[in-house]
Amino acid sequence: QLQLVESGGGLVQPGGFLRLSCAASGFTVSDYDMSWYRQAPGKERELVAVITRSFLTAGETTNYTDSVKGRFTISRDSAKNTVYLQMNSLKPEDTFVYYCYAHWATNTYWGQGTQVTVSS
Repeated sequence: QLQLVESGGGLVQPGGFLRLSCAASGFTVSDYDMSWYRQAPGKERELVAVITRSFLTAGETTNYTDSVKGRFTISRDSAKNTVYLQMNSLKPEDTFVYYCYAHWATNTYWGQGTQVTVSS
């Protein structure tokens, strides 16, 4: 069965950190561009970070939306078939449901989402 399962969300105080995990089954994450999106109620999902697929290139690349640059890091563990989002120096405005997304050609998969709440 092809699926993505996120974990690691929760409640954290401003300035704190969380690490989100996205475990894939049924396909190999290194063969896909892997992204994290986030969404607030009633709003569109916004791209947070992306890590490109690693084969056929000299190496993978990463990109981030401006509001998280220097605070968030996306990474991939091919042995565990898992993608991570390390989130440091969290702010209340980082409160969203975070979704993992896999994309290559016509193949796309979404995870179910994990809630991140930053509040004192």
